[in-house]
Amino acid sequence: MSDANKAVAMASPAYSWAWLTRWTSMLVLFLIWEWAARVWLPKSQPDLVTLMPPPSGVLAAGWELLQSGDLQHHLWASLKRELTAFGFALVALPLGIAMGWWPRVNRQLDPVIEILRPIPPIAWIPLSLLWLGIGNAQNQFIIFLGIFFPLLLNTIQGVKNIEPNLVRAARCLGASELQLLRKVVLPASLPMILTGMRVGFGVGWMALVAAELVGASSGLGFLINDARSVLRTDIVILGMLTIGCVGLVIDLLIRRIAKAMLPWSLAAQK
Repeated sequence: MSDANKAVAMASPAYSWAWLTRWTSMLVLFLIWEWAARVWLPKSQPDLVTLMPPPSGVLAAGWELLQSGDLQHHLWASLKRELTAFGFALVALPLGIAMGWWPRVNRQLDPVIEILRPIPPIAWIPLSLLWLGIGNAQNQFIIFLGIFFPLLLNTIQGVKNIEPNLVRAARCLGASELQLLRKVVLPASLPMILTGMRVGFGVGWMALVAAELVGASSGLGFLINDARSVLRTDIVILGMLTIGCVGLVIDLLIRRIAKAMLPWSLAAQK
């Protein structure tokens, strides 16, 4: 569909109605939540009112933290850790290409990867605290583990799934091994690599919050844990919703980048 046709479709009433109906279930969920917290819970379980604030209370807590700057501070601390760990996790790209392209490299490294891969990043938290202490390095190590393995496996699979005729054609035209990797292997495996980035960012974001719960003095995970200690459940829920919304924005951003970089790929359009 051309850009002009897309613009016409988006301006149509049918498109606007379809966009609005996507949020109907969420609106209904929030209305039920508001009613339950303000009407049903005080009558049936008055002792639990403090533990289940209504959405309006969560919004009020969010406005309070925005005005004080605390929400922006903790959000930026988490994002910096995620982006730094992602930079280190990019080592999975050359490693994945090597494992997918050269069987000898794959045979040597695959047993190590397959032993380490099933270990959840959270399981590394006790050791990482002993090795790196409480701080950014420990958090970034846990996030790195969450991003690294999805990115590595998708890169390997992307290289292995390259159409053999493309490789044969490049070799017939006299391409060297380096040219083959740069001009054929990397572009052909990009859809799977970007999928690995989407999955890795999601896993890393979840691992980040778990690491911050026990080993950080800032960040959204720290904000949730600190609010729990003073029974501010409105801030706890606010932190959870912030995590979900930021994760959604990151995923949408990666999908938009994939569509811009790979308009020819069906995988990038999903």
